[in-house]
Amino acid sequence: MDNPLRGLAQIGIILLGAAIAAVIGYGLFVEIPESTAELLGIVLALLVVGVGVKLAGNAVESLFPGYNVAEVAVEGPITRDGGGGPLPTQPGSTPADDIVEQIEQADADENVEALMIRLNTPGGEVVPSDDIRLAAEEFDGPTIAYAQDTCASGGYWIASGCDELWARDMSIVGSIGVIGSRVNASELADKVGISYERLAAGEYKDAGIPLKELEEDEREYLQNLIDDLYGNFVERVAAGRDLDEETIRDTEARIYLGEDAIELGLVDELGTAEDVKDALIERIEGDSIDVREFEPDRGLQARLRGGAASVAYSFGAGVASVVGDDGEVDIQLR
Repeated sequence: MDNPLRGLAQIGIILLGAAIAAVIGYGLFVEIPESTAELLGIVLALLVVGVGVKLAGNAVESLFPGYNVAEVAVEGPITRDGGGGPLPTQPGSTPADDIVEQIEQADADENVEALMIRLNTPGGEVVPSDDIRLAAEEFDGPTIAYAQDTCASGGYWIASGCDELWARDMSIVGSIGVIGSRVNASELADKVGISYERLAAGEYKDAGIPLKELEEDEREYLQNLIDDLYGNFVERVAAGRDLDEETIRDTEARIYLGEDAIELGLVDELGTAEDVKDALIERIEGDSIDVREFEPDRGLQARLRGGAASVAYSFGAGVASVVGDDGEVDIQLR
């Protein structure tokens, strides 16, 4: 259906729904119950009109979706659920499970022909980043990742699951590496009279505990773990971006501006979000595209929890940024 005709049909359905709701509302709350205060009846009638308009709007969206490209945003540090650990995480972090759900919803939507993933993230947790990458890779249709401001580490891991990666000339791209960190509080513990008594089964169960010095064999064990993760990262990126593994390793986890990243093959094209949309028109072989941003359906409990985390962050951010969930070593794609 042509756009003008579709617009008229949408307006007609909404007006029809409003008219029907108005008649029903007036009949129920103004005309029939004579003992009911007229003002209250009018208010209730208006409420029914509002419900009718809402239902008509839903019907319009169902009959005339008006979009053929899905946009999913990955913003902030990437975590499993946006928080939920024993210490508060930074507000605005990306819950990977929500992102995966949005991509899967877009893939199941018959109206969606292509996927655009907007990236503005410094990276984050390893497995959640890979979950998003897999969801993007499994999407049935063209996929373009767009580096808005920052597409680093875990964000680049996600982009490797897309068909193309676009960036602005001043976007920050790269940081293909893995970092592990621990707090060494052993000297501080000695000064304040805190001692560490080991009760553990397994030689390396307490490797990285802040209250004791890191032994050489423990350091080697943890470094090997990080090296294995890095090797996996390089392999995935090389396969997804069709790059030589040695080229990726030679970056030494550096970050690049978009204009430099494209010379190294880390980025396919430079452009704005509008340029990406123009490219998607070609990818789907259409005349035009309409983009709908898919967002997580967060309930009241999740909203309240997110608000509480934001308040708590100012109190605990300094500790939470360097301590893992188990209080030992925090390993992330950063």
